[in-house]
Amino acid sequence: MTQRILVTAGAAGIGRAIAEAFLADGADVAICDVDSDQLAAMQEAYPTLIAGQVDVTNEAEMDAFLQQLKERWQGIDVVCANAGTGGPAGRIETLDFDEWQHCVATNLHGSFLTCRWAARLMRAQGSGLICLTSSTAGQMGYPLRSPYASAKWAIVGLTKTLAMELGEAGVRVNAICPGAVEGPRMDRVIENEASARRQAIDAVRQSYVKGVSMKTWVTAQDVANTIRFLASPSGSKISGQILAVDGHTETLAP
Repeated sequence: MTQRILVTAGAAGIGRAIAEAFLADGADVAICDVDSDQLAAMQEAYPTLIAGQVDVTNEAEMDAFLQQLKERWQGIDVVCANAGTGGPAGRIETLDFDEWQHCVATNLHGSFLTCRWAARLMRAQGSGLICLTSSTAGQMGYPLRSPYASAKWAIVGLTKTLAMELGEAGVRVNAICPGAVEGPRMDRVIENEASARRQAIDAVRQSYVKGVSMKTWVTAQDVANTIRFLASPSGSKISGQILAVDGHTETLAP
């Protein structure tokens, strides 16, 4: 049976790598994203792809998109609650409350709306896999990035709780914790942190590699490969786990 896959924030970065990995396996894939240009590029590259321009923090937009998906597929096999944002960088006394709320809403509330829909379908069908994107920042402290770290720690709590709630229904729930994933998004994060730390961009970039045991960056494909494994028969008994794909992060401190 062809797998039915949903990836939020699936038009770029980690989300795109996940979507492309499942498309390569012959799965039916749907993505949503806020970026219309990136969505258009994905749809042009993959004509069978279902794509919707959706803000994951907007309940009405999410409900409309997910209802259409339910009507089309009648069920779902894998849901990747991947949408997130890096949020502001700075000491907590300098942070703007609106920026804090936007960061938490995108990372956490978007995951809630995605998981609520997935849980309803998967409980009814008695099977399914939910993968939430947390971060190594959801496993340890992250100076100058308190809104992001707080939201990603909350994702870990959500994952553990949903694994307990849904396990008897045959539904598995896991969190993926990427480390420093190379790409444009990480470039922006480093620029913001360099400004907040008053350090050179190259110095901040080097600090990320120094804090990893394997002294390497992670790729979006590394993350996608882990989720593909979880969605395969080999991963059928893995649930409630917080899986770091990071080369072993030793510290996120400067």
